[in-house]
Amino acid sequence: MEIRHDNDYDLYFSTVQAAFGRYWPESAGSGVLGAYEKERSLVAFAPDGKPVGTAAAHSFDLTLPGDVLVPAAGVTAVGVLPTHRRQGVLRAMMQEQLADVRARGEFLSVLLCSEAVIYRRFGYGPATYTEQMTVERHRTEFAAPRGAGVETGSIELLRRVDCGELLEEIYDRYRRTQPGALSRPHRWWALGAGHPPTGPEPRYLAVHRDTGGVANGYASYLVTDGTLTVDEVIAVDDAGFTALTQFLLGHDLVKKIEFKHLPPGNPLRWQLADLRAAEPRGTDWLWVRILDVPRALTARGWFTDGSLVLDVTDPFLDQDGRYLLTVRDGKAECTRTDLAPDLSLDVSDLGSVYLGGTLPSVLVRAGHVRAHHGEAAGRADLLFRSDRAPHCVHWF
Repeated sequence: MEIRHDNDYDLYFSTVQAAFGRYWPESAGSGVLGAYEKERSLVAFAPDGKPVGTAAAHSFDLTLPGDVLVPAAGVTAVGVLPTHRRQGVLRAMMQEQLADVRARGEFLSVLLCSEAVIYRRFGYGPATYTEQMTVERHRTEFAAPRGAGVETGSIELLRRVDCGELLEEIYDRYRRTQPGALSRPHRWWALGAGHPPTGPEPRYLAVHRDTGGVANGYASYLVTDGTLTVDEVIAVDDAGFTALTQFLLGHDLVKKIEFKHLPPGNPLRWQLADLRAAEPRGTDWLWVRILDVPRALTARGWFTDGSLVLDVTDPFLDQDGRYLLTVRDGKAECTRTDLAPDLSLDVSDLGSVYLGGTLPSVLVRAGHVRAHHGEAAGRADLLFRSDRAPHCVHWF
């Protein structure tokens, strides 16, 4: 078997379709695979020269706790033809891809996991979570706020084709301060790549402006068969989020409103008069793979001083290590050590706690992580916490 970068988009695209058993009506430069980066797309070839698998990546920036932006490989389009599964093709492609990511100087790889049992063995762990909510229209009344009133600004209704540059600017402001958020490179917007609102499908856009007239949020939505489906609500502050959700919930001639992506801990349920009108349904979203433990731990911001000795195993890349993590005044040092460990964990578990979206103590209780003394889990919880819950809405 040979794995190589292949510049033939048609061959790559047809192999992806066959691996997933799908036909996507698109061409290069649009739709699901419109952001294809040929220099980051791998094709696996059987000994007879036929393509049997693909693995690609996008070039993103990932926002870490502390408003730190770092490059990350966004893994996508990973598939093996049904005729060649269970023959080591996927494992070989994952090894080749991670080697390529490291060669580019990137120390993080991320993906959206189609099946949760696949990617842990390659070192990925779920790191951000998202909530879906459905609210019946007759239960959308907002409770009277008991706190101080907030100026809400104004909302303008636009079509996607008329406000692409504005959406791009708002999203970029938002993602720079949201842990777990990925950049949306300009080419995604320009090519109409991915899902709405970057994708070409028609959508209505509710754009929020603050009291000074500055656009600081938007919601992408469409009404179909009596259901208003919200792709995403992007807002740089709570006032914008509240104004946009009130606008969506007040839409006429719909039976229910479905939010596809809301951040954990969002205030919407508490703002409704009927707390049970919006029952959240959570799921994992962005999975993180750490390729260089010291670089990763010293890159993010920290909010509690302290130290931990982490014994990290990485069987897929065969690079186990024990590290002393020391945090002072928001900055970390991470060095190899022979000190006794506080926690022993797989690199996939380190990926899960890295952005602050998964408590180390939960993984200890689940039997994934070993705490070597009674204070270790609690200390790790305090140390790895983020200033806000990580969240990612970008689909790739």
